[in-house]
Amino acid sequence: MTNKNLFGAVAVAAVALAVFSSCDKSPKADDKQEAKASAPTELKLAYVEVDSLMTQYDFCKENSIELEKKGKRIQATLQQKGQDLQRNAANFQQKLQQNAYTREQAEQIQAGLQKQNADLEALQQRLGAEFQEETNKFNAALRDSLQHFLAVYNKDKKYTMILSKSGDNILLADKSIDITAEVIAGLNKAYKKTAKKADADDKAKK
Repeated sequence: MTNKNLFGAVAVAAVALAVFSSCDKSPKADDKQEAKASAPTELKLAYVEVDSLMTQYDFCKENSIELEKKGKRIQATLQQKGQDLQRNAANFQQKLQQNAYTREQAEQIQAGLQKQNADLEALQQRLGAEFQEETNKFNAALRDSLQHFLAVYNKDKKYTMILSKSGDNILLADKSIDITAEVIAGLNKAYKKTAKKADADDKAKK
């Protein structure tokens, strides 16, 4: 199962606000000073490798394994039911050619096969929707945990922007601004604390 496209490239647009006086087109002195004061004195960038995050962050590893298992179970279920339908249909055609059924019997069996096919299609849609919902929940939880961690992490680091690097969405970046290892270490530490607390709560309930 491919997770490389879990995060897209981060696009940040800077909006400049120009204030004009009613009598001329030049900006006011106060506005100039305010804009200068609010502008960052230095652009400090960093990036996180998404591929490494997916393979080294414990939350990602555990949930990816579970999603993969569920996907395989769904595939096996649909494949088995599809094979059953094909076998029943082939058996029907063979006996039909041998004139083993009356017209009424043939119509009933054919209707049953059509229903079996419709049920299989409905099952495929339902299981696919359930799997997509679980995937969306995983993606949302991953995004929330990452954003929450980075918000705390960046209080001291003071990065102007932290980008997600996946594939070639960032064409060139100096390794000196790669904070992937720090972020993964911090995420795993926080995740272990959360897991321990969850275990303790479960034991307390029992």
